[in-house]
Amino acid sequence: MNETNATSAGFARRCVAAGAVLMMAGLILGALGTHLVADRVSARELASYETAVLYQLLHALGLVLVGVLARSSVVTARLRWSACLMGLGSVLFSGSIYLTTAGAPHWVLSVAPTGGLLLMASWGMLALHAVARGA
Repeated sequence: MNETNATSAGFARRCVAAGAVLMMAGLILGALGTHLVADRVSARELASYETAVLYQLLHALGLVLVGVLARSSVVTARLRWSACLMGLGSVLFSGSIYLTTAGAPHWVLSVAPTGGLLLMASWGMLALHAVARGA
């Protein structure tokens, strides 16, 4: 599926903006983890929290990368899926860990594996896009 340049540029801007917002939020949550959360949770919970921050930051950069690629290659359904899965996966994976650390019921943590699978699928979609389009 090919798109017009204006549509591609809009998609690229949205990916970069979403990645930047996720990055900013990850930095804020990382700082909160260091200064507020660390003294209130177990070492295991803190390690999970730090993993959530790391994954959020990595996938924020991934969204920025998708936006940059959208400017230099054809925006395909695979590229769109990659961005959507990366954003949703980040929210589900990291968000469920943040919420559990903040006191949400432990069952909320059961959402994390789904988020992780979506993150894996997002990179798979990006790889398929690259192979098919030479990105």
